[in-house]
Amino acid sequence: MGLYERWCKSTKKTDKRKHYWTYVEKDGGRIEIRNDLAETIRSHYDRLERIAEDVNRLGYKVASGILSTAMPQTAKGRSGDFGEILATELVEEEIGLRVPVRRLRYKDGRNMAMRGDDFIGAGYDGDGEKLWLLKGEAKSNKVLGKATIMSARKVLNRDNGRCTPDSLLFVANRLLESNDPVDNELGRSLRDEVGLKSLRADRIDHMLFTVSGNGPHASLEKDLDTIGTNRDHYVVNIHVEDHQDFIAAMYLEAEDLGDD
Repeated sequence: MGLYERWCKSTKKTDKRKHYWTYVEKDGGRIEIRNDLAETIRSHYDRLERIAEDVNRLGYKVASGILSTAMPQTAKGRSGDFGEILATELVEEEIGLRVPVRRLRYKDGRNMAMRGDDFIGAGYDGDGEKLWLLKGEAKSNKVLGKATIMSARKVLNRDNGRCTPDSLLFVANRLLESNDPVDNELGRSLRDEVGLKSLRADRIDHMLFTVSGNGPHASLEKDLDTIGTNRDHYVVNIHVEDHQDFIAAMYLEAEDLGDD
């Protein structure tokens, strides 16, 4: 079972190519996924095998310090990153596209937000031939409101709804640096798309992903009502009532690799 299936109860509404998904925590769901979520957070900042190598060479305390150096230490920084992490996991678990690059590993500074699209899902159609993309914006707020939702929609719509070229090229180049031929093939497809811009709108889906303490704001569903059906649109909310305390606790757990 995936992270979300164990953690949350979901309600999913679909109207043509519009998808409105809301999630609330199950009783006991947080305890069920806590250790796995901590490991997932770590994996977005570094490769788990590299962290394990640090532990073997230097011990738990020093390895924890190295990992902590890559993670944001401010509440705002952690909240923003946490939204991207949860969004990435949702895309791969619920939609089936890859988010092939864990971009938080490449931040210029641990408390700085990265520029460009928050997350990009990529893959191929059912026949495995035609490239398919998902452009995503992630918002994590104690109190989610209309202004944040409007801002996210504006970002999704820019560049004519396409993934921003610099974001797509970043993902493409990381995949082309891989030793995996599957990654290389996808990277080449993405790099071609940066130059050719050949994908039609109906093969570039959008996701507006939110995690918040106040649950799904009414503006989320209203936002979905106003947009067209030329692509799949996903509007998602994860309701975590103790939003800030939960994020703080999960980062502390993620940084704690154990002891000698």
